[in-house]
Amino acid sequence: MGLSIRNVSKRYANGVQALQNVTLSIPPGMYGLLGPNGAGKSTLMRTLATLQEPDEGQLFLGDIDVVNQKEAVRQTLGYLPQEFGVYPKASAEELLDYFAVLKGLTNRALRKETTEALLKQTNLWDKRKQKLGGFSGGMKQRFGVAVALLGNPRLLIVDEPTAGLDPAERVRFLNLLSELGENSVVILSTHIVADVAELCTNMAIINQGQILLEAEPLEAVAALKGRIWRKLTDKHTLPALEQEHQIISAKLLSGRTLVHVYSPDRPGSGFEPVEPDLEDVYFGAMTGCFDAFSQQPQAESIAR
Repeated sequence: MGLSIRNVSKRYANGVQALQNVTLSIPPGMYGLLGPNGAGKSTLMRTLATLQEPDEGQLFLGDIDVVNQKEAVRQTLGYLPQEFGVYPKASAEELLDYFAVLKGLTNRALRKETTEALLKQTNLWDKRKQKLGGFSGGMKQRFGVAVALLGNPRLLIVDEPTAGLDPAERVRFLNLLSELGENSVVILSTHIVADVAELCTNMAIINQGQILLEAEPLEAVAALKGRIWRKLTDKHTLPALEQEHQIISAKLLSGRTLVHVYSPDRPGSGFEPVEPDLEDVYFGAMTGCFDAFSQQPQAESIAR
């Protein structure tokens, strides 16, 4: 059972066009929605979670109409928003049990079995008696996943889940997410390219409410092979390079500027080829170089 999004648009009362004719086909498994802050990711996630309605377009989860059958969607939905609150004086075990009741698990024995399994799955069993107010950011995120997994959802949405986590917590959290995409649609909304590279078999890049690219990450990276070049230069020469070449990214390296350039051929002296990665795909889409790239035969698989 997949998710179908067709020509979805949303404009807020303040005039901001958050989504513009978004069309995506999302199969079961881990799906990455990648874009900068303010790109429209959270708007799309809230729409899928039935928290708001689109101005135009259709959304179907299998044969369920997301807009017109909200209760049916909520019965099979797990949602971990970017920010969520907890009762700091409640323990993880107590609060998860409370949410299980709200989810409809009224049988005490079944509820106990379910909450125990989820606390173990999210590696919180040893902390089940601890007050949530003392949880680290990563532990709170894992508790949020446990809540989202109540009822075995067929659609699980996680919005910016690793923002603010330290490296160790991020790894633990990503390992947990990687186990969840086997039997349901899991949408990972993030601005962190590495999260998508490590977890997702399919992805879309969104900016200013529009889908720039829909692809399989490995295919998208492979299609750039032989087209990404790098050069270590000084900051004051960057404007001239930008005039001459299609620079997709520039970052500091040991006090100098390392630029990545998109070009089918060697762009000039001092440039060396580099193996592309998903960052190159992302920045290439964001800077518009795929407008030309999409005309190349190698790119047909990613320029949908």
